[in-house]
Amino acid sequence: MISKEVLDLKDYVVETRRYLHKNPEVSLKEYKTSAFIKGELDKLDIEYVNVGETGILATIKGKHEGPTVFLRADMDALPLQDKIEKDYRSINEGVSHGCGHDAHVAGLLATAKIIAKRKDEIKGTVKLCFQAAEEIGRGAKEFVKAGHLKDVDYAFGIHVASSLPVGKVAVVPGAINASCDIFKIHVKGESAHGSRPDLGKDALLAAASIAVELQNIVSRRVSPLDSVVLTLGKLNAGTAYNIIANDGYIEGTLRTLDQNIREKILKKIELISKNIAEVHDCEAEFENYNAASILKNDEKLTEEVQKIAKKILGTENVITAGKPSLGAEDFSEFTNLVKGTFINVGTSSCDATSYPHHHENFDLDEEGILYGVELFKNILEKYSLKENKIDLEKFGTNKKSKNKNKSLAGIW
Repeated sequence: MISKEVLDLKDYVVETRRYLHKNPEVSLKEYKTSAFIKGELDKLDIEYVNVGETGILATIKGKHEGPTVFLRADMDALPLQDKIEKDYRSINEGVSHGCGHDAHVAGLLATAKIIAKRKDEIKGTVKLCFQAAEEIGRGAKEFVKAGHLKDVDYAFGIHVASSLPVGKVAVVPGAINASCDIFKIHVKGESAHGSRPDLGKDALLAAASIAVELQNIVSRRVSPLDSVVLTLGKLNAGTAYNIIANDGYIEGTLRTLDQNIREKILKKIELISKNIAEVHDCEAEFENYNAASILKNDEKLTEEVQKIAKKILGTENVITAGKPSLGAEDFSEFTNLVKGTFINVGTSSCDATSYPHHHENFDLDEEGILYGVELFKNILEKYSLKENKIDLEKFGTNKKSKNKNKSLAGIW
């Protein structure tokens, strides 16, 4: 059930989400989105600081002792044409909120309104993270690098899900999203006339050979019982039909749910690339970007969130077990450091709101956002508002564990 406190914000949520949907901005370019959020926070007299160029961290400190709770919403859109036939269709050509981050921002701003009215009830500190660049695995790292997680006890994130109907949520413990590595391979050869390939070093043939051989890693070097995806999405080489290519470029991604397998395969990709290039008298340079770690929901904290969700939605509408996704989510950068739970909230109610994420027709039922706000509100009521009697030692929080703080010192 959605409370009156949240239902009263429905018009605001819808208006805000549609404004953001109409004005999307890609990763690290969320300047107008950031300015809009700051304007809303200013109206609520909530203090904030910039994180990177476009990220924002808003902080509300209570008058009494309590935990520090961190709520996150990502804000970036995709380089994808918006083809929904609605008056809030994107006005930015080739850019759209095809993953629902507009809904995340609208929901967290609505939560900020609730907090602003109940500041006197806050125990501890509430941090609101408006994160840039989730789609490229950059934004969360900026918050970590700036030290904004050092004093956090619990981190919570919500993602809308077109695969779930409105009124259902998934709150699953353990690993729920895969790691994401984005790698590039540059093959260096030497050009020659197409009639005399023996005088050159064919980077195209070397790159093609690398691309084929890499496909054997998962099928022959990984147990079929392990979840691993190695995808090559880009292969470029050469400049003309009659010139031996002197450069070849491969780009791909590795996804897995096992850190040991992840490290093993990355080494194997680099080794295969360099060895095959050498066979072709070429050279290969391997470059990898760690876009996201494996996202793992804390077992005990997730159990508490499940109880909260069941109270709101009913036991039958809370999914507590399921297969993890090989899609990545950089909320994992937060759960690497603190106790955290990431929740998927249903936003599908008809064919128009059931398109998969990253689809040009992606849209959502905004009632689903209200359930997300209700979850955030109830989470805050357990950990930050009202009669906060939570046992901080129950989940081994940062405040009670000096050893944990010490272990983090080397990470920052």
